[in-house]
Amino acid sequence: MNDPQTPGTTGSPGSTDHPYIASAPSAEQERALRKLTHVLYALYALFWLTGGVTAIVAIIINYIKRDDATGTLYASHFTWQIRTFWWSVAWGVLGVALAVVMVGFAILWVLGIWTLYRIVKGWLYLNDNKPMYAARA
Repeated sequence: MNDPQTPGTTGSPGSTDHPYIASAPSAEQERALRKLTHVLYALYALFWLTGGVTAIVAIIINYIKRDDATGTLYASHFTWQIRTFWWSVAWGVLGVALAVVMVGFAILWVLGIWTLYRIVKGWLYLNDNKPMYAARA
């Protein structure tokens, strides 16, 4: 029997035929997400050589594909990458603004080390099939 408030659903518990509820990804989708996440880490790693262009491409892809990663360990990597990008932008702007008083150069140097750390840690966790954030009890 169809639920009158949500057309097209059977209303049975555990039903995944609702148009807004994603079902678990297949093994093929998981492999594609893994490959994409590796590519995104590579794009973030290359941002130093491209003046930031690859990081902008990566953040756009992160937001477009974020829903596809929901419910997988890759969702935590997408969150890690997105947070790394936006904190890097914020601290980068502050560093550039304070470069006039020389403090900015120290901020930018620390930012470079921190960003490298986040890329390496994320990529290593991905390589080991580990999520970026531990499950909370």
